[in-house]
Amino acid sequence: MKIVFLDAISMGDASLEEISALGELFCYPSSTAEEARERVKDADVVILNKVIVDEAFLDAAPKLRMVQEAGTGINNINVRLCEERGVAVRNVAGYSTDSVAQTAWMHILNLLGRAFHYQEFVRSGAYSQSPVHVDYAHPFTEIAGKTLGIIGMGAIGQKVARIGKAFDMDVIYYSTSGTSHCTQYPSVSIDELLEKADVISIHAPYNERTAGLIGYDEFKKMKRSAVLVNTGRGGIAVEEDLARALDEGLIAGAGIDVYVREPLPQGSPLMNLKHPERLLLTPHIAWYSREARARLAHEMARNIRAFMQS
Repeated sequence: MKIVFLDAISMGDASLEEISALGELFCYPSSTAEEARERVKDADVVILNKVIVDEAFLDAAPKLRMVQEAGTGINNINVRLCEERGVAVRNVAGYSTDSVAQTAWMHILNLLGRAFHYQEFVRSGAYSQSPVHVDYAHPFTEIAGKTLGIIGMGAIGQKVARIGKAFDMDVIYYSTSGTSHCTQYPSVSIDELLEKADVISIHAPYNERTAGLIGYDEFKKMKRSAVLVNTGRGGIAVEEDLARALDEGLIAGAGIDVYVREPLPQGSPLMNLKHPERLLLTPHIAWYSREARARLAHEMARNIRAFMQS
């Protein structure tokens, strides 16, 4: 069985030995659409992360039996067309819950705790030249007693909520699906969440209900002392409106790990703020812990093995 991984660079140094034991594994760091069509022409199983699976892709792969997404989201795969062609589609859910929750809290703690400002204050020499022993002009904010608003209360949202409770925060959430299945915390409207939350953390999928969910009008409803963190999907918070809200002081800060276009273009509004100190950017690394990638590789191998045995 020939297994082709079209953008294996996304796995970094994670071991793929468990997958290679299942067949003949060919790994390519990345693949353009044209390269992908050439590389899958005699593949039985294809593994991919961002490569688009469309009609041209499937036409080029007459032997293809399975597409394995190296992640959870499958927006890049035409699932309906795969089903019509008899090609199975598999993804991996839950492998990055701890990793994403930790990254969300890294953003929250750094934004409210001003970690990067304090480091620069010391490293720049400003602290050495200060007449007092503390940076009195920039106090940080305590988390205890504040309200954490979570958009999307799935497994990751619930993990973030439990950590918030450990900090003695009040937790509310908005269900983007409308089901409000989690009964541990109050489910509220999006407007109520925006108005009440001191910290808003996004953990929702990108779909027709969440696209552009938080724009300029929504930022105006938030507390000026509030911070927004998005480790979910790019496009849920409108990037241009977020940049404007930060520069106008409508909110105190934001931490963003996901973007509409990735890598983030140099010309993005998020890269050209008047007040860049209000924004913490990371390069879509929330899912990328060593442990999460090891779990992902293992679960992909399990999916392929199970399909072979079915």
